[in-house]
Amino acid sequence: MITYIKLFLVTLHLFICSTLALISAIFDRSNRTYFWISRLLSYGGLFLSGIKLTTSGLENFDKSKPHVYVSNHSSMYDILAMQASFPDDAVIIFKKELAWIPIFGWALQLGPYIVVDRQKADRAMESLDRAKKTIVEKSISVLVFAEGTRSKTGEVMPFKRGAFYLASRVGFPIVPVSISGTAAIMPKGKLRINPGTIHVHYDKPINTENMNGRQDEKDLMERVRQIVIANKKD
Repeated sequence: MITYIKLFLVTLHLFICSTLALISAIFDRSNRTYFWISRLLSYGGLFLSGIKLTTSGLENFDKSKPHVYVSNHSSMYDILAMQASFPDDAVIIFKKELAWIPIFGWALQLGPYIVVDRQKADRAMESLDRAKKTIVEKSISVLVFAEGTRSKTGEVMPFKRGAFYLASRVGFPIVPVSISGTAAIMPKGKLRINPGTIHVHYDKPINTENMNGRQDEKDLMERVRQIVIANKKD
């Protein structure tokens, strides 16, 4: 019964915040209200779920400058954890399928976040080029879940190239981010919220200004993946 109550309260909170975010995306083109609501959604969602969030590593980089955050992904709670722990405003690259969810998906699509069509490589690259324009013009950070989808086991899957393609073109440093604990809280495919603690660790930034070509991107991709794995606590 408690689980169903949690799910109802979290869903209601999500619906209310998504509605507010949708309205703000229409009327506040600076997106300041949108980012504020995103944090409200995340803090509220974690609180209503009975989940504690801890963060480390924020001292590793200059929070006043934009970065490309590259993270592992095993649960919907990764998004809440990241939005609650971000040291600055950041746009998220999300899959096209989410855009069709009423209210929530519409708010994602109209807001500053960036939709990517994973089924077609040419459209995916077009999305990343739009992301480049957005984050360069607005000097804003971006979060990429580099595995491309949620891990079913909680283990860090092989990374996709997109985050590193993007980072090499905007010249922003990559910050490897390790999220621990979310797989046990709400596993992929399960409508159950388990109590627990989420820990987010931000590692030292990696310079991308001198990257040259596909091989450099692939080498950096594996380097960042190993850092994410090493800092992950579960």
